[in-house]
Amino acid sequence: MADETTLPLYLRGRFAPVSEEHRAGALTVRGCLPPDLDGRYLRNGPNPLPGEDKGHWFTGSGMLHGIRLRAGRAEWYRNRWVRTRELDGHPLLRADGTVDLAATPANTHVIRHAGTVLALCEAGLPHWVTPSLETVGPYDFEGRLTTAMTAHPKVDPDSGELHLFGAGVTPPYVTYHRVTAEGLLLDSRPVDVPGPTLMHDFALTEHHIVWMDLPVVLDPALAARGGPPYRWEEAYGARLGVMSRAPGSTDVRWYTIDPCYVFHVGNAYEDAEGRIVLDTVRYDRAGFQRTWTDIGGFGAGREPGPAVRSRAASVLHRWTLDPATGGVTETRLGDRAAEFPTHNENLTGRPNRYLYTVSDEGITKHDLALRADRIHETPGSRYPGEAVFVPAADGTGEDEGWLLSLVSYEDAGAGELLVLDATDLTVQAVVELPYPVPAGFHGSWLPEPADVEQT
Repeated sequence: MADETTLPLYLRGRFAPVSEEHRAGALTVRGCLPPDLDGRYLRNGPNPLPGEDKGHWFTGSGMLHGIRLRAGRAEWYRNRWVRTRELDGHPLLRADGTVDLAATPANTHVIRHAGTVLALCEAGLPHWVTPSLETVGPYDFEGRLTTAMTAHPKVDPDSGELHLFGAGVTPPYVTYHRVTAEGLLLDSRPVDVPGPTLMHDFALTEHHIVWMDLPVVLDPALAARGGPPYRWEEAYGARLGVMSRAPGSTDVRWYTIDPCYVFHVGNAYEDAEGRIVLDTVRYDRAGFQRTWTDIGGFGAGREPGPAVRSRAASVLHRWTLDPATGGVTETRLGDRAAEFPTHNENLTGRPNRYLYTVSDEGITKHDLALRADRIHETPGSRYPGEAVFVPAADGTGEDEGWLLSLVSYEDAGAGELLVLDATDLTVQAVVELPYPVPAGFHGSWLPEPADVEQT
């Protein structure tokens, strides 16, 4: 067995992959689960097969973790690898240099749209999985999706439409897609950018799409050496693009900003003056490179940086884009370390007051109106994952609901599902899981429809 201290950060401690698939029922609950939580919390993340080292946290094979909640009980926990061609050993790049879109690790997010649960990773096609986490196979919207699909699609809360994009290594480097509420992909448009970059997320407003064309670029030489194929390139520049959601529109108005990187958008909206407000978690060059190195980038994964708490490599940041003047204003929204921003998704693309983020210190609620933070600390060896907001059944306020977060332990001990009251971050309940849950990426709360199997 390998000495734990010689393993890269992404294979040890709270990141340590699990070696088996499990199922357990009648989970122990401390506290009181809200009775209106009737559904499944699913979360995705990298989990390489036993003995594998993919060279970077981002490239491990996808594993889903699920907890079924109903009537104040936690009925089951289970975990399953997403069974893609990558899991069977097929490389993403074929020998002829083309991309096998079905060989994605499918390790980044999991959503449900039009009744279909999809495991997502920006490197390829989504993979259809059942509510019990068994893989059905690649999903291409009846042959209409011919690009990769972002792991961060956005649902318009009024129309129910799903907005997404695909990033590629050959022109067009970015393609926008729109899917109806019923699941029909009916609009695809190329977006003109100068080269392939690590475009991980984007933003939606009521009338616009907001693109982030930032200086982390694809480097084929890095890929040829077997490492993560991206690096910071200051000369590429940084800009934000605004494109109309009107059918057929491909014109993008670009706004130059200081070089930075953004993995994740909090939300965006149009204010009363018609300006576009974009809230994100922003990295400067030093913060990005420190984080990328810690999780395995630049070939340094064998000598990871220490897991130090409170290093603010990334903080909440706001850009305000004024189409009347062409100007852009940058505002730092605080100094607290932040990642994985979430919000009440009934307000996606609309003005919102609250965002929720996580860091090594705990889960933070950001009041954007008062510019004030409240934190639920998770001291010691407990590290919270993304906090997904679930509206209360009878709630009327933006923050009336619950935050669900999978907690991982630095000693790779058994995990837990933390349920917080989103109004004041008090603990509502803790679901004890019988197995470790490695730190992962993104998840969703899937309310239980009345017409699905009760398993």
